[in-house]
Amino acid sequence: MKKLFLDDLRTVDMVYDYSVVHTFDVVRSFNEFVTHIQKHGLPEFISFDNDLGLDANGEVAADGYAAAKWLVYESGLDLSKLTFKVHSANPVAAEQIRGLLTNYISFTNRQHLLPGD
Repeated sequence: MKKLFLDDLRTVDMVYDYSVVHTFDVVRSFNEFVTHIQKHGLPEFISFDNDLGLDANGEVAADGYAAAKWLVYESGLDLSKLTFKVHSANPVAAEQIRGLLTNYISFTNRQHLLPGD
């Protein structure tokens, strides 16, 4: 199972059991997230942080919510089988990510069940 861990600071073993660390690819920024998925395809599982620090110009970097929005609105990928967890300490942003992905995946899966497809 391909897994992706998006976080600018944490290591996988800070969120998950050490025995599964080797199953994750780690990306540290929005740009790395997009590049990794474009190169390797959609993983089966993504673990999202939201706040991804500062960019090279010292500005607030694109965050985990931007990554989730990219998946939904720009990637063109079939997310119907995607599983995910939000491990962000930011409760408002965590709920935004969960809400967007859960609602989109539910909608997509309902569309696949419509007659005539």
